[in-house]
Amino acid sequence: MDKKNKKNFKWYAVNVFTGYENKVSIIINQRADTANLSKYIKEIVIPTQNKTIITDGKKKQIKDKILPGYILIKMELNKDTWPIIRDTQGVTGFVGAGNNPTPLNEKEVDAILKFMQVETPAVQTYFNVGDAVVVTDGAFKDFNGKVNEVNEEKSKVKVLISIFGRETPVELDLMQIKLI
Repeated sequence: MDKKNKKNFKWYAVNVFTGYENKVSIIINQRADTANLSKYIKEIVIPTQNKTIITDGKKKQIKDKILPGYILIKMELNKDTWPIIRDTQGVTGFVGAGNNPTPLNEKEVDAILKFMQVETPAVQTYFNVGDAVVVTDGAFKDFNGKVNEVNEEKSKVKVLISIFGRETPVELDLMQIKLI
């Protein structure tokens, strides 16, 4: 590829149906391959970040979408590539004014790409103060209680458990409880 073509690659934000980001990305690549236009579409990025969440006492790694409903495409926009993107099922349009897609600022794209690499907090949980929970592991296994305090940074939770007729605060690991 010569230097002239390299300068024509710019990043564009494309609005897609939320939840269809991966599917749209695959379809765009397939359509570009079929039309022999892959050389004009350099990269497709679905901005995500790896996160660890705890639900029902189990840790799960998920890819959390940073910009739901958007994909970023580094491409040479021309009369042939425009319809490949615009007419793909699930695409609602390019970000820009009317029929004029606006290239993204390189600094914005760099910031998004760097943000994707940032470590997220160790754990995110869906427990809230006041939630009814059951202890699933440890000395208080099968005891019911109520969340009194959540410390996501330390992956700990204080649960009020009824012991000898009194509510007693017990500090547990987030992995040791699940919602009732």
